[in-house]
Amino acid sequence: MTNSNRLIIFDTTLRDGEQSPGASMTKDEKVRIARQLERMRVDVIEAGFAAASPGDFEAIRAIASAVRESTICSLSRANDRDIARAAEALAPAERKRIHTFIATSPLHMQMKLRMEPEQVLEQAKIAIRCARQYTDDIEFSPEDGSRSDEDFLCRVLEAVIAEGATTINFPDTVGYAVPEVFGATIRRLRERIPNSDKAIWSVHCHNDLGLAVANSLAGVMIGGARQIECTINGLGERAGNTALEEVVMALRTRSDHFGLELGIDTTQIVAASKMVSQITGFAVQPNKAVVGANAFAHASGIHQDGILKARETYEIMRAEDVGWAANKIVLGKLSGRNAFKERLRELGIVLESEAEVNAAFARFKELADRKSEIFDEDIMALVSDEEHAQQDEHYRFVSLSQRSETGEIPRAKVVFAIGGKEFACEGEGDGPVDATVNAIEKEAVSGAELVLFSINAISNGTQSQGEVTMRLSRSGRIVNGVGSDPDIIVASAKAYLSGLNKLHSKIERVNAQE
Repeated sequence: MTNSNRLIIFDTTLRDGEQSPGASMTKDEKVRIARQLERMRVDVIEAGFAAASPGDFEAIRAIASAVRESTICSLSRANDRDIARAAEALAPAERKRIHTFIATSPLHMQMKLRMEPEQVLEQAKIAIRCARQYTDDIEFSPEDGSRSDEDFLCRVLEAVIAEGATTINFPDTVGYAVPEVFGATIRRLRERIPNSDKAIWSVHCHNDLGLAVANSLAGVMIGGARQIECTINGLGERAGNTALEEVVMALRTRSDHFGLELGIDTTQIVAASKMVSQITGFAVQPNKAVVGANAFAHASGIHQDGILKARETYEIMRAEDVGWAANKIVLGKLSGRNAFKERLRELGIVLESEAEVNAAFARFKELADRKSEIFDEDIMALVSDEEHAQQDEHYRFVSLSQRSETGEIPRAKVVFAIGGKEFACEGEGDGPVDATVNAIEKEAVSGAELVLFSINAISNGTQSQGEVTMRLSRSGRIVNGVGSDPDIIVASAKAYLSGLNKLHSKIERVNAQE
């Protein structure tokens, strides 16, 4: 990077974001999100952790093949096997980066790694040498950096830069930092390390104290970092990560203060937010900055009066600048197959065969008969449903009938398939959703605990499809099941069966932190 005022946006939605309990995504879903990030002109996309599982490896490889404009990155622990696996997954990428890390705080080295500081230092150097066999673009992170000894950090970071690391990422792994201290620490490290100017400095902040965005900006303005690692909607472990939409719009809106250049197309932000929310089942709170439904709403009479006279009285950003105006109605029941295919292309949805296009179009026509106006979010939901239907699901929804009446016990009859064999089960409960779940459990007997149930309207109006998220827990494993339908009881049945399918899957992911 030759321009010292250019800030690199590094998105880790597909890696750190997916580490949110229940937020796992399929390969096709990850590719769709990666294409949207490319449209947004994100500089670096961390596509996953290649050594975590065969599924992660295949998803990174698919993204590396599909995305041409952004640099594609894979995380790896500081060992030869992880690094070789990352390089193999990244092979098709036009621009690739290996991101390797090892813990440097006394707590992590002693309790987690069971390694002495000198061993950690040597392992870090070996990891960079190994990564250099595959690419010149290498990022190194000292995990739990904000709780590490500064003298030891200087030794490790000077050594890895000397070995060929081109980006040094300083992570606040547990969200412990405060802005002034975090920024000053990075500044001191850069001043103390003789070869610090040979690498771009980066920040990766978690939001445990609600300070991720503030810490990231302090790392840039006080510390001199020129890369921010972030996620769409602030998705991530525990309380999440730095929210891409917040940090980007802060830098753009207050460019008079920050004076930094960004390559991001901000009009793609809302589309990315909605896509990630829909795929993961993590709804965006209405008062969320930039992408929340109320972010540009004004209820106070004084505010409304001011907005009518001059928008800038109470708006520091324009809704259309982040993509709200782009969410228009595009299709209806009279729309043809070519128009549908074109809208899929504009949304970054690529179906592999004409048979898949035909199946998705048939579902579109069926939905158009039930609701007169089809929104982009409806199309994304039906394609997601179609993708799941193509995956030989162990549990598959067939039909549902239910009855609820004031003063009567709600009852439901659900027809669904288990391993290809159909069952018709009846149940009753405190409400129609409870009755539906009880009916399914009569045959599934899953042993799963329902720990979260939420309903979100996909679009506007009473004709909107309901999108239901059910978070299930069993034996310490947590998954999110998502289902959509104009009938919210049907959507609930689909969501519950979706969750059971994920619990039934035997694919286990390695935890990058272990």
